[in-house]
Amino acid sequence: MDLFEKASATDLKNQPLAYRMRPRNLDEYIGQDHIVGPGRLLRRAIQADQLSSVIFYGPPGTGKTTLARVIANTTKSHFTSLNAVLSGVKDLREEIDGAKERLQIYGRRTILFVDEVHRWNKSQQDALLPWVENGTFILIGATTENPFFEVNPALVSRSRIFQLKPLTDENLRDICIQALSDKERGYGNLKVSFQEGALEHLIDVAKGDARSLLNALELAVETSESVDGVIVVTKEAAEESIQRKAVLYDKEGDYHFDVISAFIKSLRGSDPDAALYWLAKMVHAGEDPRFIFRRMLISACEDIGLADPNAISVVTADAQAFNMVGMPEGRYHLTHAALYLSTAPKSNSALGFFDALRGVEKESQMSEVPNHLRDASRDSEGFGHGEGYMYPHSYREHWVAQQYLPNELQGKVFYQPGNIGYEATIRDAVNRRREIQLETVDLDAFPENLTFTKKDKKREQWIQRSEQTRSQALSSIRDKVFSSFDCLRSDRVLVLNAGHGMMLWEAFRRTPEGLSAAVVRNNEDLQYIQHRCQTLEDSADKPQVYESLSEIPSDIRFEHIIGRNYLVLSKDMDKSLREIMPFCTNTSTLTLAETLPSEGTHLSDLIHEGPLKKRLREAEESIYDKSYKDKMLKAIGKYFNILETEPFRFTEERIIDSEDVRRWVHSSYAPALKADSQEEEKLLKELTSQLCAAPVSWSVSCLIIKSVILY
Repeated sequence: MDLFEKASATDLKNQPLAYRMRPRNLDEYIGQDHIVGPGRLLRRAIQADQLSSVIFYGPPGTGKTTLARVIANTTKSHFTSLNAVLSGVKDLREEIDGAKERLQIYGRRTILFVDEVHRWNKSQQDALLPWVENGTFILIGATTENPFFEVNPALVSRSRIFQLKPLTDENLRDICIQALSDKERGYGNLKVSFQEGALEHLIDVAKGDARSLLNALELAVETSESVDGVIVVTKEAAEESIQRKAVLYDKEGDYHFDVISAFIKSLRGSDPDAALYWLAKMVHAGEDPRFIFRRMLISACEDIGLADPNAISVVTADAQAFNMVGMPEGRYHLTHAALYLSTAPKSNSALGFFDALRGVEKESQMSEVPNHLRDASRDSEGFGHGEGYMYPHSYREHWVAQQYLPNELQGKVFYQPGNIGYEATIRDAVNRRREIQLETVDLDAFPENLTFTKKDKKREQWIQRSEQTRSQALSSIRDKVFSSFDCLRSDRVLVLNAGHGMMLWEAFRRTPEGLSAAVVRNNEDLQYIQHRCQTLEDSADKPQVYESLSEIPSDIRFEHIIGRNYLVLSKDMDKSLREIMPFCTNTSTLTLAETLPSEGTHLSDLIHEGPLKKRLREAEESIYDKSYKDKMLKAIGKYFNILETEPFRFTEERIIDSEDVRRWVHSSYAPALKADSQEEEKLLKELTSQLCAAPVSWSVSCLIIKSVILY
């Protein structure tokens, strides 16, 4: 029977528990919330039956095939499957013919599930590619190997990659409860009890593998005795039902590279405990010790370098000793080298070579070797090569300042000495010599270009400069907001007061498998963003845009909530903060960029001293609330733990026109001064004459507030 064919009640009863309990829909699917949780991209695509080609990548037992089964039960498309181990090009051609016929005659799409897709060779994968490209097939691939290494790059580029993680202990417990309570497919008709520690043992040894857990649960229940109508699973029965899993380690597989990566990063991070753990894992799995030593020899120069020049010697000596001693005693030498590297001072200054290499690669033409550095042994008489060279050993401390880099690279720094270990002792000397060295440069060889062409349209120049400054400031605010939290590709991000979408589109770029949503303040902003969304082909992939928080589905929670001027434009800060609480998880972050009007430029700052300036300052006393910042932080503190506040200030060249002045006077200054119409007109005339004559320097003050939810 095919994995995706519906079984009769009799057939189902004869199937293993792990098969019977396969989820039939998303509501029964447990785990992998980062890709199928409420609001996630994949869940939306499945529910809307708008799936595009995907590849599921993860260890055995994490739900790759199960997720494909859920899609098969949900989609209106024809669903068919192949196993890459058992199927070849002939089987694929039969599926292609069937898919073409369904599409041409009935207009029905075909979803092809290929289990263990990495097992197909290049020619088999190439045979599938054209039919995925032209839409005959929508591919769902499942693999335990990294698809970026093991699957045809062309297939990968046309698919979304979703990585499934080992299930958590909580997930496994929920799966057990589901199996024990389901009367149709599981043991819901039986009374099953577990001795203390028995169920925990099954979950612990399963190590995130649902299939392994259900197989062990089935064996434990079926082989345990019933006492007074209750099946009691003892700790001993649990231990016999699930054997401890072998260390997951394939020398040619993805996990092999992950483990050696973890080992090297632990050495680099100066964590000897972690280094020994990953070393033990490799040795236990039979990794070649020579491979481990090779990687440690690299680390000795890449990560430690001149902070401890002896590191390379120690690892080399340990490697030589290992060759003489062999295993098992050679484990002491592996350990000795790993402990030395993990506890040694660190420096990556050797990476300066690659900076130099990039400099060489970018050269538009070959750099000339300075004449005094050229080889004097061949043509010193004809061309004067080597003339002027100063022999360092003839000078005090065996050093003399002279030029060694090509003329165009004078002052370029490639080596940055660290301030730890041996390098700390040479750092000052290296820097001092550089400073003196630069004095030897012939400045006449490097004339500065100080000319420029003067434009006639001054006003357009100021406008362009102002727009550029504003653009840079907004970009800086956006970057500061997103740098305040670690954003995973599968995260859900809510943008408050999204405007035309500056923050939203950055969130959209960073969460391709998650959810980017926005709340706008008016229909104009809504239309603007929706118009931009129309350029996206995949409707399930579009950002979700709402005119109010109440429109957001109640089951969606966001890992990160961000906004610009969300509170400044709010009439009730406390209410605005309460309204976002239902959409938070217990670890949600809130990052707001709020303008502080009282700390920016005021009109009184821009005009000459005199009665008018005094009158404006009187008005500004009531217009601007100097305690607003404290009130805002106090309101946020009721619901969130404020981690950091970072002031941000930028100045731009701004041109003020008469309409700007009229708006400010009419809406703010005239009411604050209680001015009548005659006085208002006088105020307008005076301000227009002073402010609209030339560009002004205008400062804006902003506060970046980074916080996490209080629970």
